[in-house]
Amino acid sequence: MQYRWVVTLVALLAFPLLLKLTTKLLEKTIKGKVDIHRKYRAELLLKIILAFVMICLVLVFWGIELRGLLVLGSSLFAMLGVALFAAWSLLSNLTSFLLMFIQNDCRVGYWVRVIDGANFVEGRIVEMGLMNVVLEHIDGHRVIYPNNLFVTRPVMVLSSEPKPTKVAPIKRIIGPKKSPQ
Repeated sequence: MQYRWVVTLVALLAFPLLLKLTTKLLEKTIKGKVDIHRKYRAELLLKIILAFVMICLVLVFWGIELRGLLVLGSSLFAMLGVALFAAWSLLSNLTSFLLMFIQNDCRVGYWVRVIDGANFVEGRIVEMGLMNVVLEHIDGHRVIYPNNLFVTRPVMVLSSEPKPTKVAPIKRIIGPKKSPQ
């Protein structure tokens, strides 16, 4: 019975050390400078994942049956599959955030063009959040683009600010067309 308390105490003492280790590992995988807000969000997500794993390990020592852990493990595996492969799930946006954070090719302030078939969205990256990327168009409009689409679509990093598009005025003809007499 006392070994449970010892294992729990060891897990509580090991948690900050493991957290420090994963934070150092995260910093090693980053290429170049990173926005402080993106770093904070990625560290928060890693803390949550590590805490969840540590709680599961402590629960094993407190007598949770293997059948229960098997159900938990298969549920986590299914959830991870949804997070990585489902197109419109919330978990896929969080997973995409971590991929964008580690990849670090697009940063706040970069002008990008997201290509989606024959259409595209162009703008300056204003914010890269846990769920979406906010692009500011040259005309001042803001586009909120989900992270999972930002990762799966081709993204062109522009070397300079794009020029505003000139839209031809639309002539409206009201009534029947008059014939010349």
